Amino acid sequence: MALSSIRSPRLTTKRAGPSAAPRLVVARASNPFAFLNFGNKTEQRVAAKEELLARLDGLDRGAAATAEDKADVERLASALEKLNPTPQPLKAPQLLSGSWRLLYTTSDSILATNRPALLRPRGSIYQIIDVERLKARNNETWPFFNAVTADLTPVSANKVAVQFRTFKLFGGLISITAPDSARGELAFTYLDETLRVSRGDKGNLFLLDMDEGRRGARLEGQ
Repeated sequence: MALSSIRSPRLTTKRAGPSAAPRLVVARASNPFAFLNFGNKTEQRVAAKEELLARLDGLDRGAAATAEDKADVERLASALEKLNPTPQPLKAPQLLSGSWRLLYTTSDSILATNRPALLRPRGSIYQIIDVERLKARNNETWPFFNAVTADLTPVSANKVAVQFRTFKLFGGLISITAPDSARGELAFTYLDETLRVSRGDKGNLFLLDMDEGRRGARLEGQ
């Protein structure tokens, strides 16, 4: 509860004769710990963001996360989403467009948890979003350098429909056209200058940070 919602003390007097002194009656706040909820929304957001990022330490993008870890990350991500400074991210291409590095996900297909550890992506994984051209590309780096391209269609100011187009394996040595059924949706539920939280239509959570060297990166001729 904010400090402004705590009612001021009320002074009342009890008639008990001419010598009776006024008695102070303090109205209790509905939340006795409301004074702990201080700071403006920006300060709360920064603190929530730092707590979330700290919780990702040692989780290997989610591949090493236990059920308890996942529950904690979900709780912290949900708290941060409530402080989202960019409720209409598709109208903020200066923030959304660019190359985003995957920090954490609950998607087993992206983490390749069904493969032996040696066959999983070990380098950084990126998602490039080009709001102007409504295109996206997911890139794995070392050791396989796989990629998938997609077209985006706005569904709302914070959600897009995703139609995957081409799977590129081993750095593009093999290209496979994606079937029409390879589609989904992606909501951008938190966005600031450096961090993005997204949720897929299958319930997966994605946390990504901006690659500052590729902010505003464009996708042409993919």
